[in-house]
Amino acid sequence: MLLTGFEPFAGETVNPSWQAVRLLDGTLVEGHRVAVAELPCAFKESLPALRRALRKHEPRVVVATGLAGGREGISLERIAINVVDARIPDNAGAQPIDVPVVRTGPAAYFSTLPVKASLQALLAARIPAHVSQTAGTYVCNQVFYGLMHALRHRPATRAGFVHVPWLPDQARAHRQPGMPLEQTVRALEIIVRTALATTGDIRMAGGREA
Repeated sequence: MLLTGFEPFAGETVNPSWQAVRLLDGTLVEGHRVAVAELPCAFKESLPALRRALRKHEPRVVVATGLAGGREGISLERIAINVVDARIPDNAGAQPIDVPVVRTGPAAYFSTLPVKASLQALLAARIPAHVSQTAGTYVCNQVFYGLMHALRHRPATRAGFVHVPWLPDQARAHRQPGMPLEQTVRALEIIVRTALATTGDIRMAGGREA
């Protein structure tokens, strides 16, 4: 299986998504070894890096992760949309506005991870979490859409995107919600385990949605 996180961006020195993912490198979940990849926070470079990781590892499950500073808890993203509309420049200085991720691609892709089952498992473990209907329009959404597009002919591979909050020190600096690193790592373990153990998804009413 493959987990990805992003390099720091927007002046930060660390990115919680990569800090969490890297701690799972080489671990076993349900008998499957975890491989990880750090993606550049750059529109031109992120998808080629992702595709290289997919070819190298040929994973059964892919969970791409990124930072959503200001959100509280784990965001299980449901929908990737075919648009890039950058509020700030990426790490290479690019700031595309209103351009498609894939010019001939569909308007959107849905995550194939069991988002509701993952939500139930996270809440049962007392980890703050919610289902999110938008991954934004920055590099995170580009990677989410590009991931699902790359796997569109591989239905046996479950994949999706998860946003994580600030680390505690960052959260205090920004006066926004955060999450301890060990809790974020535990959350990702639960999401991967649920994806491996759940054949479909569940219908689950309620749960806060962002």
